[in-house]
Amino acid sequence: MLLRILPLILGAFAIGAETFMIAGVLPSLSADLGISFSQSGALVTIFALTYAVGSPILAILTGGYERRRVLSGAILVFVLGNLGAAMATGYATLVAARVLLALSAGLFMPAAIAYATVEAGPERRGKAVAAIYSGMTMAIVIGVPLATILASSFSWRAAFFGVAGIAALVLTGIWGFLPRQDGLTTVGLRQRLEVARRPDVLQLLALTTLTLIGPFMVNTYIGALLGQAFGISGEHLAGVLFLFGIASVIGNNIGGYGADHWHREKFLVAILAICIFAFASLSVGAILGGTLGTIVTIVGLCLWGIIGWAFPSTQQARLVSLDPKLAPITLSLNTSALYFGTATGSALGGLIVKYDSVFSIGWGAAMTGTAALLLLLSTGFRKVSIA
Repeated sequence: MLLRILPLILGAFAIGAETFMIAGVLPSLSADLGISFSQSGALVTIFALTYAVGSPILAILTGGYERRRVLSGAILVFVLGNLGAAMATGYATLVAARVLLALSAGLFMPAAIAYATVEAGPERRGKAVAAIYSGMTMAIVIGVPLATILASSFSWRAAFFGVAGIAALVLTGIWGFLPRQDGLTTVGLRQRLEVARRPDVLQLLALTTLTLIGPFMVNTYIGALLGQAFGISGEHLAGVLFLFGIASVIGNNIGGYGADHWHREKFLVAILAICIFAFASLSVGAILGGTLGTIVTIVGLCLWGIIGWAFPSTQQARLVSLDPKLAPITLSLNTSALYFGTATGSALGGLIVKYDSVFSIGWGAAMTGTAALLLLLSTGFRKVSIA
């Protein structure tokens, strides 16, 4: 089964690398284009906001089309978007490329998951979904550090060229290995909005958005923080991001286990409380400086990776437990909520960097994490319990 959907796994890897590599290439990109860190970070905001709005609309518009054509069209546009970003002559061109990349990624990922689940059959749908997301996870472990090395050794443009090359291989694989698959019946926008207005669903979506603000407030500017506070850049920055990737993989596995075996709301309380501590430690370490500060910051970063990446799978399990029949809709809405949180986090992080200091992003993330914890404590134990 894995061999049959390997092009889709590789596609998820390419999209994951492009999505998260801004953290590693941001210092190089800012210096080359002569723009501020907050302007560079806005590229994450633009991507996430476009993805959040565009993905469900594109899924509805293309739902009835043959799946291989949808996938190949999406990844072709993704190749062109990366080439456009790599050859951008200025900030405006780069912004346009990021919009194109977000739309193509927002079309490809749901289509890839849908294709993989149909190809795998009912008895192996969970494994198929996990396989697609493994590509995204490996992008954090391998893709982001490699992009960071390319940016420091050559140029930030080389990172975009590299992702374009991988995506071109995906396009070849889709046409060479994937069989045709008929389009699917899709849920309309009105039905999605009706589900989103349910109080129990709305509470969970609000928690997803609020929880993701802090992580992407930090993730967008972590390269800038490590560079300014400790002079960590180039291969050393790639090494730190590699450690974070490993921690994220561990956290994802912990989240999958915890969602099935532990009380989900109590588990989320622990996740948020530990993340608040981890975020605060990033700013504490930056203020301390030196060897001690470096250790505090990197430990906080890894702690966030291990614990923070346990949130998505646990939250998704809560959404499914509300009404399993509505799972395709609620999980789709949760993805949009996640990207709205990403957009908000990178935007708020940009304001902190612009008007205060990159050293303060940890404090900002800790504050939004506290707000998420308070929301969970006030709503999380009323309607949703372990299934």
